[in-house]
Amino acid sequence: MNEKEKPAQAQHAVPRLQAVDSAWEYLEAHRGIVHNEADIRTLSRKVDWRILPLMFCCTLMQALDKFSLNYAAVMGLKKDLLLKGNDFTNVATAFFVAYLIAEVPNVYFLQKVPAAKWLGANVILWGITTACLAATHNYGTLLAARILIGCFEATTGPSLMIISSQWYTKREQAPRFSLWWLGNGLAQVLGALISFGFQHVQNSSLAGWRIMFIALGSVTVLVGVATVLFLPDTPMKARFFSDEEKISLLKYVSVNKTGIENRIFRPTEVWEAVRDVQIWLLCLCVVLLSCSSGVITSYSATLIETIGFSPKEAALLNMPAGVVAMVSVLVAGFGIRHAGNRWAWIACCSIPGITGAALMSFLPHHDKVGTLVGIWLVSAITATLPMIYHLATANVSGYTKRAFVTAMVTGSFSIGNIIGPQTFQARDAPDYRPAKISVLATQAGDALVICLLALYYVWENRRRDAAAKNDNGGNTVDIHDDVEAWAGLTDKNNANFRYVI
Repeated sequence: MNEKEKPAQAQHAVPRLQAVDSAWEYLEAHRGIVHNEADIRTLSRKVDWRILPLMFCCTLMQALDKFSLNYAAVMGLKKDLLLKGNDFTNVATAFFVAYLIAEVPNVYFLQKVPAAKWLGANVILWGITTACLAATHNYGTLLAARILIGCFEATTGPSLMIISSQWYTKREQAPRFSLWWLGNGLAQVLGALISFGFQHVQNSSLAGWRIMFIALGSVTVLVGVATVLFLPDTPMKARFFSDEEKISLLKYVSVNKTGIENRIFRPTEVWEAVRDVQIWLLCLCVVLLSCSSGVITSYSATLIETIGFSPKEAALLNMPAGVVAMVSVLVAGFGIRHAGNRWAWIACCSIPGITGAALMSFLPHHDKVGTLVGIWLVSAITATLPMIYHLATANVSGYTKRAFVTAMVTGSFSIGNIIGPQTFQARDAPDYRPAKISVLATQAGDALVICLLALYYVWENRRRDAAAKNDNGGNTVDIHDDVEAWAGLTDKNNANFRYVI
């Protein structure tokens, strides 16, 4: 380093140190500890067993809540609550309108409150409200309850995305996102069995769908309490790690250059996110994807019933869709872990969705087998959502920007789910062809947009590589001594940041 470079670096170090991540403060406070590097595989396994099960359970219960309304529709809920016309569609839509609105305060709370605690508290609240669905007696009370649940569930996606980025490197995140996202596919299978079981409730003062909501709500509350008690706020507060293990893990994940935790809210990072091309492409991907998934989440049981199956049969015949979803998620997640090319895996998962949508759209309505296969194949598209979530966390740095982007991406999920159910209009029954064609169109669009996003990342990385050739470089330093790793720089401001593709 020459003398001219030193003053410039010294001037730059002060503002960086004032805004560094809490992980840097922890490492500085424990700098005197003499330790051996812990086996990172051992640490990762310990994290997997302590963190992933709780994240999986939160996703499972959130998905079960969505599918329970789907199944309740064919269990007598519409009849008991005197729903008519587009009432059920409006209830499904209102949930996601509330979900979308709640993302606005979530940006602030996810910066000011530990993500694990905020997640757990909201899980408890939506569990209580889910149990209260058993007391609804008309359209208005059902609508109010679903709006509240939408507000409480809104933090689940952003919280899980931030928590995952705190514990794993970018390369490790994709399969972990897939593992906790498996809860969605399993919810389709378990939800079908639960619905089938409660449809056999006879001679009870409560209808089967009411007892189902009480049971699911109670389990959700237990999951929320466990999340609050056992999911650590950050790696620095993990009681199952020694100081030496915490230091080793922090040094390991610092290669992400996305930080762990910072309580300073920076409006400038919000403005940067609004002007970032990649964010809008990611959001567009999620909107297109969730338009399709919203149709399946809210109406798959109804679609199966309309082709000539009983409510009990409709519940059981929805189970293969969950299996398709789980297999797709695992194949894509671990495929990315070993072969990379996230964009290609996302695009490939759209192919079964396009095929399934075509079967639903163009086969005669009385073709039961073809329509069923189409409904099952469309569920493969759910594998793409955790991959897009992974891109949103891996390719965004700066704590405020990352919190804002996770809210934008999950808010886009709400927008798609608002649009999707609205394609089901009472006048289109029983075929609902416009809704089926919308699945086909949005899946094709999703594959196109992810390819455009990949091209943007390639172009931006090459531009940064070219700019780096003009720099003098620097000496390699111990990673936890590298202020840049914990300075809270955004991906736009950090010239050494490279986007994963």
